[in-house]
Amino acid sequence: MLYDAFRPLLFSLDPEQAHHAGTGALNAALAAAPARALARAVYDVRHPALATEAFGIRFPNPVGLAAGFDKSGASFNALGALGFGSVEIGTVTALGQPGNPAPRLFRLPPDGALLNRMGFNNPGAEAVAARLRRTRIEPVLGINLGKSKATPLEEAAGDYLRSLELLEAFAAYLVVNVSSPNTPGLRQLQDAAPLRALLHALRARGAELAAARGGLPRPILLKIAPDLTDAQVEEAVGIAREEGMAGIIATNTTVSRDGLRTPAAEVERMGMGGISGAPVRRRALEVVARIRRTTGGALPIIGVGGIFSADDAWRMVRAGASLVQVWTGFIYQGPSIARDINRGLLARLRAEGAAHLSDVVGMDVR
Repeated sequence: MLYDAFRPLLFSLDPEQAHHAGTGALNAALAAAPARALARAVYDVRHPALATEAFGIRFPNPVGLAAGFDKSGASFNALGALGFGSVEIGTVTALGQPGNPAPRLFRLPPDGALLNRMGFNNPGAEAVAARLRRTRIEPVLGINLGKSKATPLEEAAGDYLRSLELLEAFAAYLVVNVSSPNTPGLRQLQDAAPLRALLHALRARGAELAAARGGLPRPILLKIAPDLTDAQVEEAVGIAREEGMAGIIATNTTVSRDGLRTPAAEVERMGMGGISGAPVRRRALEVVARIRRTTGGALPIIGVGGIFSADDAWRMVRAGASLVQVWTGFIYQGPSIARDINRGLLARLRAEGAAHLSDVVGMDVR
C-alpha cells in the first residue's frame, strides 16, 4: 500500500508534528467537494448488510473514527471522505485550552500503541460552534464533550451544559467523556453520585433545547474507561440506562502498563498518560461483552480499543458492539483502514451466511 511507503517518514517525525503534517495534507487534498467525492468513490464501502441503525441514526457503515483525531472540528469532512461511517470530533470543552505541555504524544510500535496526555487541547465550544455554523456537515457527526481543566470538579455539570448548549444543534449524537486520564480528577465523575447528577442535567437540558426547536433530542452517549472494575462498569451502565442515555462507548484509553513489549524504562521516560491501541483490545472486548450481558442488548454499544483489522472489528461486534471506532489503528494502518475493515466484515458475513451485521451483534454472549 502507498501508506506503507510513507509511514516510515511520518514515524520519523515527532508524533504530534506528524499528526499536524498529515491532517494538513489531508485538508489541502480534500478541501474541494469534487476531491472528497473522488475520495469517497475510492474508500466508501456501501452495502445494505453494513448499514446500521443505532439510537435513531442511520450509519452508512459501522466503522467510525473516534474522538481525539479531530479535536477542533477542522477536518471532519475530509476524514469522512475516507470511508468512515461516522466521525466524532473533540473532545471539546466549554473553555478553550492549550492542553498539557509537549511532548505529550508518543508511539509504542512494538505494542501497536500510542501514549497520550494531550489534556483536551481545543479552541473551546464557542469557537467550534462558529466553525460548524459556517460548514456544510457531510458525515454522521458525533461531538465528544469534556470538562474544562480550569473548571472545579464541583462545577463540572455547568461546564458540560455550556458545551451542550453551544454544540448540540450541529451533532448527530453527543458523547459525555468522563473517562480520560489526562484531566485531573475527571474520572471521579464516573462515581455513582456525580455521574447520575451530570447525566440527568445533560439529558434534561437536551430535551429542553429540542422542544424549543420543535425536534427530537440529540442522542447522548456515555464513554467509560477500561480501568473500571466489572462492578463499576455495571454500575455506570445502570445509571446511564436510568438517566436515559442512548448508548455507551467502551472504552477510552488505559493507565495500565501491564504486558507492554516496549521496554519499561522507555515507557517510564514517556511519563503519564493513557495508552490506546492493541494493549486495550482485550479489556475493551471484555467490557463490551459485560455491557451486552448486563443490558441484554437494550443499550447500543460503540466498541473502541485496538481495532486494526476486520478480524478485530468482527470480534468486537460479536462481543456486543453495534458500531466500532478506530483511532490508533488509523495511525498505524493508514487512510484505507475503514474500507479494509468494511470489506472484511462483508466477507465474514458471507462466510457466516448472515444477511446483516446486526445478525451477529452479541453472538458470543447470547
